[in-house]
This record gives sequence, C-alpha cells and structure tokens, in this order.
Amino acid sequence: MMKGFSSSNLKYMRFFAQHCPSGLIGQQAADQLPWFHLVTLLTKVSEGTQREWYALQTISQGWSRSTLDMHIKNSLHLRQAAAVTNFESRLPNPHAQLAVEALKDPYLFDFLGLGDEAHERDIENALIRHITRFLLELGAGFAFVGRQFRLEVGGDEFFIDLLFYHTRIKCYVVVELKGVDFKPEHAGQLNFYLSAVDAQIKASDDKPTIGLLLCKKQNRLVAEYALSGINKPIGVAEYQLVRSLPEPLDTSMPTIEEIEAELGSRLLPDYGSERAAP
Repeated sequence: MMKGFSSSNLKYMRFFAQHCPSGLIGQQAADQLPWFHLVTLLTKVSEGTQREWYALQTISQGWSRSTLDMHIKNSLHLRQAAAVTNFESRLPNPHAQLAVEALKDPYLFDFLGLGDEAHERDIENALIRHITRFLLELGAGFAFVGRQFRLEVGGDEFFIDLLFYHTRIKCYVVVELKGVDFKPEHAGQLNFYLSAVDAQIKASDDKPTIGLLLCKKQNRLVAEYALSGINKPIGVAEYQLVRSLPEPLDTSMPTIEEIEAELGSRLLPDYGSERAAP
C-alpha cells in the first residue's frame, strides 16, 4: 500500500480522476509532464486543444510550473505567431515557419511599471533593467547581444535599438522599438539595418537576419501593405505597457483552493480532526 501522500495531493488526485477529460490521460505530451503541471493545466485551462497546446509548449520550452501558469494567465496561445510578417515570402521553409512561431503579438511589458505616456528611450532602458523578464516574454531561444548596437555604413554611424541572436533559428534578430503608432517608413529603416547586419555581422552559416518592429499600436492592413514591398524578413507587433488583454481562459473549472474547500471535509475527515486536536 502506498503511503506518504499529503491531504492536498490526495484531493488533487481525486479531482483529477473525476474531472480530467479522457483525452488528456495517455496523451504523449501530458504523459511527460510533472504532476503539478497537470494540475495547473486541468484547473486553469478548460478547452482540450488549448490544454494540449500548453502541454506541448511546456515540454519543448522546458517551462517551470510558475512559467506555465504565467503564460496561461497572459493568454500566450492567442498571441504566439500572431505578428504581421512577410516571412513566408522572404524566407525558405522550414525557416519561415520557425521565424513566424518565434514572434507574438502583442508583447506584454506591464512588468516594467511604466504608463502609456512613457517615451521610447524610457521603455528601452526599462527593458534592459528587466532583461531576464524581457527575455522570458520574447520566448525561448533569444540571446541578448547588445543595445544601441553600432553600425558604420559609408562612414556614417547607425545604432540598432536592441540586437539578439536566436539560438534555435540560428540567426540575428534586430529589434526596433517605436514609442508611436506604426508608420510604413519604420519598415524601411529596419530593412536598412537588416541589410547592414547581413553584410557586416552575419556569419556564412547563419540564417538570414530577421527584424522585429515593436510599436505602440498598428493597423494590421497598413503593416501588411508596408511589408509587402520590403525585401528583408520583418515582423510588426504591438507592445502593451498596461495590461488590456481579455481573460479568455476564465473557466467554470474550480481553482485549487475551491477544490480543497469542496473535497476537504468529505475526502479525509480524519485529517481535519487531527489538525483540531491540541
């Protein structure tokens, strides 16, 4: 007979057995997850397809339970691969698809503690101060190279806001931050930076450099038109300094605290009496 389970674990196990959709048990992704990752998926995500997506992402990205919980709260499944890009027409497959999946829209920068009135340089400085959290929001594979990265072209100096290297796609990523709404000329400037990086920095075995333009707000159709005339691979996405995403994952599933409150007295009555004893 197995022993040593806490009352909370027994409650979770009973709840899991009673309410877990049959499709989750025995799925390859779910079978590879630790117990409390499964508890988080079951209590925080009600839709099976979304649950499987988060399970697969957890395995491939190596998320901790707290990271999984954060991404669920931040509705990552709605934001991942949602940026406007021209990757499919500018990059070969499977590189194009990997690049699409590496970007999201919008990016959530509410951890910076800045208001919507913050200026471009203030946001950049704050992102560097919170570089670990920034890298977590960017996603797995992003390695920070430098800020205000200097390029010299024809005797003139130019400075890239933020330069990264993506270790999974094997390419440089130029990130330009704009404190205003998207304008078509922003894509032209970023296109120039990508050409310079490809010519001066990219190694022969690196994949083509990609660009990410982060702006306060974008008109997706305008962005699509602007990128259609650009010859370098660029993605355009919004950033949010103040959280405004809806909460699509709010479900009728009870929280862990509600599970304990509901099952505590019925599942293990002896535990309650032991705690009450002097």
